[in-house]
Amino acid sequence: MAKKVLVAMSGGVDSAVAAALLVQQGYEVIGVTLRLYTEPDETALRSGRTCCGIEDIGDAKSAAAAIGIPHYTLNMEKQFEKNVLEPFIEDYKNGRTPNPCVNCNQYVKFDELFENAKAFGCDYLATGHYARIAEGADDSFELHRAEDMEKDQTYVLYMLGQSQLARTLFPLGELQKSEVRSIARSIGMTVADKPDSVDICFVPQGDYREILKQHGVDMKPGIIQLATGETVGTHSGSAGYTVGQRRGLGIATGKKNFVTAIDASTNTIVIGGEKDLYKTSVIFERSSWVNNEPKEGDHLEARIRYHSDIMSGVLTSTGPRSRFDFDVPARGPTPGQLLVLYRGTEVVGGGIIADALVR
Repeated sequence: MAKKVLVAMSGGVDSAVAAALLVQQGYEVIGVTLRLYTEPDETALRSGRTCCGIEDIGDAKSAAAAIGIPHYTLNMEKQFEKNVLEPFIEDYKNGRTPNPCVNCNQYVKFDELFENAKAFGCDYLATGHYARIAEGADDSFELHRAEDMEKDQTYVLYMLGQSQLARTLFPLGELQKSEVRSIARSIGMTVADKPDSVDICFVPQGDYREILKQHGVDMKPGIIQLATGETVGTHSGSAGYTVGQRRGLGIATGKKNFVTAIDASTNTIVIGGEKDLYKTSVIFERSSWVNNEPKEGDHLEARIRYHSDIMSGVLTSTGPRSRFDFDVPARGPTPGQLLVLYRGTEVVGGGIIADALVR
């Protein structure tokens, strides 16, 4: 009897091809699309910036029909608001720069869908993420970077543990993006050349400040300081700035200025030169390990942004507030963003950056 798989179909080409490949491999496939956020934004829909919006649901249904599989739409707006949108707003209010895709993957796309997979009687959950799962020692599972390094998405999947990997399939892990589009064309999918989603799916035209305003975040003016404490200007609300930001500061000092720190408690923005962005260590919280927790002193590789370069360093402490020291100073590690650790192509785990230091 064929194994059953629940495939999360976003309405894009990747998840559509993932479903098609599983059908070809002999699985019994059911497609589902999550209705997450339906704030009207016609510009975003036309530009292809949304994920799981109304148009995307239609594209997913069309793809499922082309493959010949049943398709369902699940309303997850309440779960999305609680686990993704509200923490996103709180992080900006507290001077952090969040990555909402992590919470969406963990609490909505995986936690919720695993429960739905059980309800559908499915053995596995599959997505169109670019990542690979391999068998490790002692019947364990390893998470590895995708064959297509440009599309690799393990940065936002580091929180998957053993029980989840045992029931997860990533059909695109060994493929290049160009191959995925070619497969879609060969099947006659209308999403074959659909642009990839960019930016944050629920942020209209890529401006997160609009979301903050819509949800009542009070943008109070405050001061801009140098690291010395000297006041050099004012800002329109600390929640509207991110570490590393250069544009829109309104400060003329004759030098290139960057946001180097945000103190939400005093509504203060600190600026400095580019050299001030470089940090030698990060403290990270909410750590999650794919398999065994690494040891203090382990030499690992790290990524501090989605497509940033891999940087080597040492895990110098573990616990509620773990610490990673870079071999070479890293530019702009930002509170609220992720630190994901690798051993070669294997994902070790990671956490949320709480602070960046110079040792």
